[in-house]
Amino acid sequence: MKIYDELIERGLIAQVTDEKEIREMIDNGKATFYIGFDPTADSLHVGHFMALCLMKRLQMAGNKPIALLGGGTGMIGDPSGKTDMRKMLTKEDIDHNIECFKKQMSRFIDFSEGKAMLVNNADWLLDLNYVEVLREVGACFSVNKMLTAECYKQRMEKGLSFLEFNYMIMQSYDFYKLYKDYGCNMQFGGDDQWSNMLGGTELIRKKLGKDAYAMTITLLLNSEGKKMGKTEKGAVWLDAEKTSPFEFFQYWRNVADADVMKCIKMLTFLPLEEIRAMEGWEGAQLNKAKEILAFELTKLVHGEEEANKALDAAKALFGGAGVSGDMPTTAIPAEMVQDGKVGILDALVVTKLCPSKREARTNVTGGGITVNDEKVTDPAAMIEIGEFAVIKKGKKNYHKITL
Repeated sequence: MKIYDELIERGLIAQVTDEKEIREMIDNGKATFYIGFDPTADSLHVGHFMALCLMKRLQMAGNKPIALLGGGTGMIGDPSGKTDMRKMLTKEDIDHNIECFKKQMSRFIDFSEGKAMLVNNADWLLDLNYVEVLREVGACFSVNKMLTAECYKQRMEKGLSFLEFNYMIMQSYDFYKLYKDYGCNMQFGGDDQWSNMLGGTELIRKKLGKDAYAMTITLLLNSEGKKMGKTEKGAVWLDAEKTSPFEFFQYWRNVADADVMKCIKMLTFLPLEEIRAMEGWEGAQLNKAKEILAFELTKLVHGEEEANKALDAAKALFGGAGVSGDMPTTAIPAEMVQDGKVGILDALVVTKLCPSKREARTNVTGGGITVNDEKVTDPAAMIEIGEFAVIKKGKKNYHKITL
């Protein structure tokens, strides 16, 4: 099976322009394509992970990826899918986040020998002259048409700043610049980016004429990624310091039954023949599929050794064989401990299982907390730690505490 058909079967492609040409270029390794990453945090998360897996697939098929880091667009913020304006970041924060992104991306994309590129749109966007942009780019955009874009319509009632209104023009200019300077002939992004991406394709064709044939493809990756990667404790990060390999493994081990095969298709590199054989699995077999998903993705992000440790830790925990040292662990500060015990509310907050004592109290009185497999419903309860104790919040969040 050729790569374009594989992307379709894996459920990645939502809509495209120029499908015949796109198929021919991708299948024959002729695409130089980009995906943009705005550096809004100091780690990539699961939503980005989906895009990185796509880039890896296409690179393996002979195509050339360009990872575009949004040092310029990150100064503004994309209004797509947002209900409020994004918090403004300093240039220093953005530069720091970019360096973190670069390290993580290299695990997925081979940047050696010109096989891929890593560029920062701050290199051209921050030096632009405003009047020149208005003349060169602004004349190519219809405000009436821009206001029909879904990314703007959903914000019009609540309020769309002029700052954010410019994001489509800046993203479109990125594609125009990458096309001219690097031969980038294709752009990829989530289906929430469709309007912004079409703007880039149209800008190239208006500025450079009919011979400029840039193409656009959108995928399910960002919209699906927004449904994934969120837990009660926050985002699921690719940085082991933010989300441990065990927590990362457990997140995927606990995906909903209805999503497990979708995730295996979209995110793993298992052969489609093997995945098709799993599609009828039910009951215990479905739990095995979740374990396969969790192992494969943890291996991709953290390496096979860490994936094996996470798998062993999960089996030890859920199989009753004991508690692995690879479980997330917090040493309780001495000032919180009285006679080897700690208050349940303090423990929930210090482990970050709950963001506040108020929420911790709600979880305890609601029956959502167990300690060493025994339910705790009294918010005044003191936990005896001993060598260690294991706190469980809900069905998915485990944490070991020690003195």
